[in-house]
Amino acid sequence: MGGNRNKWIWLAIGAILLFIYPIIITLPFPRHLMIMIFLYASLGLAWNMIGGYAGQISLGHAVYFGAGAYTSTLLLMKLGVSPWAGMLAGGILSIGLAFIIGYPCFKLAGHYFAIATIAIGEIAQHWMLNWDWAGAAVGLTLPILPESLINLEFHTTKMPYYYIAFGIFVLTILVTYWIDRSKLGYYFKAIKGDLVAARSLGIDVARYKFYALALSALFTSICGSFYAQYILFIDPDSVFPLMLSIIVCLIATLGGVGTVWGPVIGAFILIPISEFTRIHFGGGGKGTDLIIYGFLIVVISIYQPFGVIGITKRFRKKEL
Repeated sequence: MGGNRNKWIWLAIGAILLFIYPIIITLPFPRHLMIMIFLYASLGLAWNMIGGYAGQISLGHAVYFGAGAYTSTLLLMKLGVSPWAGMLAGGILSIGLAFIIGYPCFKLAGHYFAIATIAIGEIAQHWMLNWDWAGAAVGLTLPILPESLINLEFHTTKMPYYYIAFGIFVLTILVTYWIDRSKLGYYFKAIKGDLVAARSLGIDVARYKFYALALSALFTSICGSFYAQYILFIDPDSVFPLMLSIIVCLIATLGGVGTVWGPVIGAFILIPISEFTRIHFGGGGKGTDLIIYGFLIVVISIYQPFGVIGITKRFRKKEL
């Protein structure tokens, strides 16, 4: 009981500190850094729903991120639809895409499934590069609207973006927490553990794989829509790249897949590395963060296959 109480106390303290962070820290870059951490933590948690809990390693999640970004942007530019409604539309579209992509891909197992998702991601990116109505390779610059929550645009401060990103992050954690402790989550874990055994126990494997992918696609799409409104420019190379899918996978893997807090830990480690190496080395150091990522993944894989969160659990057991 005492351990659980302490855990909730530390969580409450952490939540309060994160909530007051932009009030205390007023410089633009520290706020931007936290926004990106929240964004990638949410993406890692979304990927974890299908890759960590259900064990289906997807390397094509940029499809859903890009779908969310382009749907909300095109609806805003072509029809004047609110970015919030566009975010919802992008999520619905991504769920549809998840079923279209999942139907053939779930017939494949292991690394064949991962390869298929890479291929689909590359097809989507090249399609968008040649789709003139959607800006093609030139991309789309979002219109500058009056600063307001309804328009989801803020030009004088990053604080509203911070709290919106924080809200998405908290929502994704809560859904992941629910999955982790629900019957749905147990079914996902059973599918990951032994597909044949799960099927023999009466679990509709195909249906629950679809559920995992649909939830994952929904939250990935929401992140894509937010990113478009935050950056105010998108193109296929920024929202559909294979590297985005790989980084999201690395974040979850480093922190610990199949756990609530693993992707969060991974984002808090990897995103600052990415941002600081980008600032320190500039264009000449492009890829330095990936070298560091690779080194960390190798070390973790050798010494603690369950990720950083596995190290914390090991220390906790020693204390007990």
